[in-house]
Amino acid sequence: MKKTRGKSPSERLVDAVVAGIQEVKGKDIVHLDLRGVPNTVSDHFVVCHGDSDTQVEAIANSVDKVVRERIGERPWHTEGRENAGWVLLDYVDVVVHVFHREKRTYYALEDLWADAVRNRFENVA
Repeated sequence: MKKTRGKSPSERLVDAVVAGIQEVKGKDIVHLDLRGVPNTVSDHFVVCHGDSDTQVEAIANSVDKVVRERIGERPWHTEGRENAGWVLLDYVDVVVHVFHREKRTYYALEDLWADAVRNRFENVA
């Protein structure tokens, strides 16, 4: 079990989100810490992708399940589940972006937030 002492609630939420992604082998997991970037909509973005619509949906479902089990939170807002090309789970302080590979490349979300501190995670726990 990872140490959580001293972490903020949003940092613990990021840990739970990453664990949910890793559980179903989400690809290229990147955490963007936006707290030092002015005028952002959230403190943290977590971005990953899947190779199929089925995997994108499975990643989003796993994040939802793991966050509920570990933190007891549900997303404030969710978008994109109907087409699974880009699913967004908004936990207010932490926003999760689960892309299909081609959509991630097209939108290049990480490049838009180049000033953010980046943390990369292994694809599996």
